[in-house]
Amino acid sequence: QVQLVESGGGLVQPGGSLRLSCAASGIIFSLNTMGWYRQAPGKQRELVAYITSGGRTNYADSVKGRFAISRDNARNTVYLQMNSLEPEDTAVYSCAFTVRTETYWGQGTQVTVSP
Repeated sequence: QVQLVESGGGLVQPGGSLRLSCAASGIIFSLNTMGWYRQAPGKQRELVAYITSGGRTNYADSVKGRFAISRDNARNTVYLQMNSLEPEDTAVYSCAFTVRTETYWGQGTQVTVSP
């Protein structure tokens, strides 16, 4: 069993930055993948970025060059540094933890980009 707690969402102006955090607790396996998804009103949930326990990363085309995902394996925590935020980035951001074929989800945190 894995529990995920997200933090760092909020309201920011276009061009601003936010840093999201997600801490995992419970039964943690060393080989895993942690990532961030987002869902805007009326749209499907989409993958933003993920990072494996070995440090391999992947980003959605829409955030490449602006967002950076990282993790602290000692603290079982994943971060998403979001720079140059745009109104199109407004969504509920959710953390996900995958081990083998099982995926666990956080509660989600709202990110709103508006003047």
